[in-house]
Amino acid sequence: MKKTRIIHIITRLDKGGSAETTFQTVYLLNHKKYELFLIRGLSEESNMSNMERESVERDLSRAEAKSIKVFALPSLVRRLSFKNDLLAFFSIYRLIKRIRPHIVHTHTSKAGLLGRLAAFLAGVPVIIHTPHGHVFHSYYGPFMTRIFVIAERILSSMTDKIAALTNRERDEHLEQGVASIEKYTIIHSGVMLQQIMNMNIDVKTGKKEFGIPENSNVIGVVGRLVPIKGHKYLISAAKRIIKEFDNTVFMFVGDGYLESRLEKQAEALGIRKNIIFAGWRNDVIEVLDLFDILVLPSLNEGMGKVLIEGMALGKPIVASRVGGIIDLVKNGDNGILVSPRDSDALGEAILTLIRNKKLAQGLGEYGKDNISPEYDTFVMIRQIEDLYERLLSKFTSSGRQFT
Repeated sequence: MKKTRIIHIITRLDKGGSAETTFQTVYLLNHKKYELFLIRGLSEESNMSNMERESVERDLSRAEAKSIKVFALPSLVRRLSFKNDLLAFFSIYRLIKRIRPHIVHTHTSKAGLLGRLAAFLAGVPVIIHTPHGHVFHSYYGPFMTRIFVIAERILSSMTDKIAALTNRERDEHLEQGVASIEKYTIIHSGVMLQQIMNMNIDVKTGKKEFGIPENSNVIGVVGRLVPIKGHKYLISAAKRIIKEFDNTVFMFVGDGYLESRLEKQAEALGIRKNIIFAGWRNDVIEVLDLFDILVLPSLNEGMGKVLIEGMALGKPIVASRVGGIIDLVKNGDNGILVSPRDSDALGEAILTLIRNKKLAQGLGEYGKDNISPEYDTFVMIRQIEDLYERLLSKFTSSGRQFT
């Protein structure tokens, strides 16, 4: 039996949430049914540490061992560049014409733009796009944002299905008039739920590694150090928290070009000794389990996989009331939601949980006990395969033939 050929396209293959989900999808799909291809950029803009880059290289070696064909395009970059974007478009188009896939599945904005246009012009039978969030606010100014919205509306007419990570992500697309609701399906970004829940983590040893005293309140955030993640608002909130509880430590897990700026902010506030910049870690779950409270102060977020990981570990959450976060964090049940860019509200929510350990414990327990199995990686893979089969069946039932 001939395999269905599927190309996945993503701009940056680093260890961020969207890239991790894309790699998991390509790696875990049924290789007896599907012949998988992955087109990616070189991810230079991610400014990856050596450890992160080595982890990506290990993933690529694993992909090669499973006969996944990977194509790296130097011109496929996240920033807007007419020359690079044109080169990337023609490179993608040529690869599509050579491979002749049955399905092209694009991920994130730039790959979604170039990949869907190339797939449409090449006559690919089924085109799917997973945005992994959106750029409709907090990234660009009004003019550029409007251009992106118009581009998404045009591209949606070339797309068979748009796979949103959460209901809220879909709704924000609908509010912008990107496509009709029938164009969307919801497939959550999955994590290894059972594996995380069954991990036996030595928190005492972990704290010792970072020099964290046993009696400390550990407040942690996981994410690349870039403006959209809102780290500066947590540092601003930290001063007030440390004034009341000087045994509080703030952990920033992830790297990025804002690290030196955030360090200077902490120094200016006189709280640098209470801040740990842990960098990128390949043991995020183990580090996450050191937290007493998980914070996600993002300005825009498609879903926030770390929230599911935190819930699986029983962590209470304080997060911004934006994007897909509101589908995961239920205010007063498994965490506290605050307005984005509001350091005072963020600080007060964290203080509420430090002051009331029983409340914090209850929120964490509720979160762990009520995680939907739909956030499991293998459920995600099954839903993606079901989507592929439905769209392929719809194509063949229309009387059209694969080439």
